[in-house]
Amino acid sequence: MKISDTKKLAAITAAFFITVTAFSGCSESASSSQTTSSVSQAAKSDIDASIAAEDIDVGYDEESSVGITFADGSAAIDGEGATAEGETVTISQAGTYILSGTANNGRIIVSADKTAEIKLIFNGVDITCADNAPLLVSKAKKVYIVLEDGTENVLTDSASYSLGEDDSNTDGAIFSKADLTINGSGTLTVNANYKHGIVSKDDLVITDGNINVTSASTAMEGKDSVKISGGTFNISAGTNGIKSTNTEASDKGFISVTGGSFTVVANNDAFEAETVLSIEDGSFDITTGGGSANASMKSDGTPNRNWHNNMGNGGGGPNGMGRPDDNGNGTGGEPPAMPTADNTDTTDSTSTSAKALKAGSEVNISGGEFKIDSADDSVHSNGNIVITGGNISVASGDNGMHANGNLTISDGTVDITKSYEGIEGSIVTIDGGTISVVASDDGINCAGGSDTGSTDRMGADQFSAQDGVELNINGGTVTIDAEGDGLDSNGSFTMTGGTVCVCGPTNGGNGALDYNGTATVTGGTLIACGAVGMEEGFGDNSTQYSVLHDLGSTVSANEKLTITDSDGKEILSFTPTKTWQSVVFTSADLKEGETYTITAGSQSETVTIDGIVTSNSKGMSFGRGHGGGRGF
Repeated sequence: MKISDTKKLAAITAAFFITVTAFSGCSESASSSQTTSSVSQAAKSDIDASIAAEDIDVGYDEESSVGITFADGSAAIDGEGATAEGETVTISQAGTYILSGTANNGRIIVSADKTAEIKLIFNGVDITCADNAPLLVSKAKKVYIVLEDGTENVLTDSASYSLGEDDSNTDGAIFSKADLTINGSGTLTVNANYKHGIVSKDDLVITDGNINVTSASTAMEGKDSVKISGGTFNISAGTNGIKSTNTEASDKGFISVTGGSFTVVANNDAFEAETVLSIEDGSFDITTGGGSANASMKSDGTPNRNWHNNMGNGGGGPNGMGRPDDNGNGTGGEPPAMPTADNTDTTDSTSTSAKALKAGSEVNISGGEFKIDSADDSVHSNGNIVITGGNISVASGDNGMHANGNLTISDGTVDITKSYEGIEGSIVTIDGGTISVVASDDGINCAGGSDTGSTDRMGADQFSAQDGVELNINGGTVTIDAEGDGLDSNGSFTMTGGTVCVCGPTNGGNGALDYNGTATVTGGTLIACGAVGMEEGFGDNSTQYSVLHDLGSTVSANEKLTITDSDGKEILSFTPTKTWQSVVFTSADLKEGETYTITAGSQSETVTIDGIVTSNSKGMSFGRGHGGGRGF
């Protein structure tokens, strides 16, 4: 085959486009949160996710290529640059090699000059190796695997390797000590029975192809980086799906995805980047650790020991009073022991992790379609999470999204259908987007606590505001259904815009709103329903009027709540799906001196705005002024 000049030009043009637009998604986040965005820009600017034209180009000159054909226990070579010994082929010179045929116990070894660039055309090749990697790149500058259109190509290893001193670290069916690129529109199937599927000790770049990997351990690994711009991936991994591991420099150890279709089933993490995980586009169907049904947390907020014994400690720990029981119902139980203040996830160095999207410094999502079912956190960063686009649907056995640092959402759709805690970070900022959370504990939690499966999520002093802990809602649409606190900040809570609806706890040990510092509203619309006992409203440092009101008795689930003015005009409405008695609401339409009617089920009560905060709550205030309750 010889690619036409026109097709080559198109490939080069596409490569240039990818290079130019690699980070276009992060530009919008600059205005989201000044603190988070500056960190985000710094983290992403360190990495080079550009893809060169030659990584996309699948063209070659067939006449000048070397043909290698496997058959009948041997390999026939037509041309210079390669030698064969039985079914083992060694390539020692730069050039293009076309491989086809079947080897029942063969190998391809690339051992060339360190400046050599080698293109391997997989043209219907099927190689099984009984005691080593079917494809080993021991020395070269760069190797390209081109999957010829319409061909099926298979590499299979065995469950054990016979390794010598020179190849003692070989641990993948495709193992390269040089940069490795895979492209072309054919199919590559890797059956990795020993350990890993596809490994590059430098950069792994994939721009196209139908790639199927079944591995005893990690399916695909690029030590310095993994860059994917296209292709269809079906991955079944004994440990991790796609991984980058370099810990030596901030500009390495990253994963960048700008396109492709991914189906990943992994016992451990699906995508794990040592530094930055950046996703701009693509479709993702991810299951980790057996899915959310195999949760790392039980519904009472304690670690699932069955999961822990089989999979390791995936994180999570109780944060509050009144954990729900195994059916998700509130129990109003005793508070946990006092924790220590630490927001560092230490689990992964000592036990197994089963997260879907995971990074050491930052997860950045600016586009893509995501369907995630994870036993552990669905999206996790030991640093920051920045969401500027995409449609993300997750069911998590632990947290929907957890950042040890800051978490910012400025656009896109986030639908967390199941979680222990929905969204968690030190500073959580919502500037836009559509967010929906279902949580067996807190809906949104801002704390200095860790994600370790112990009782240290809250911080050392659960009554004092933690420095550097904030919940900021400036825009977007947020819907919360939480058995614990609906919106929980161990520091401050500030609302300047957006629309928020909270279906909060049914037990009095939690509140629809919960904060340790101040709660300030200057704009936006919020209506939050929950139990009586630990309820809180906004503080009188606000500039927009708000009401915290406890009704005379409990309202049944699915009864519509309406708030109307003295002319009967509906100001707000909401239909909580659980029982409730206390409501917090604020809107730019509220006016001082105006009387409003709160109607829910058979109950109807009036309240007159007599100050920036109006409240009849008898909740536990701990001297906190207007609006009472202190939740745990």
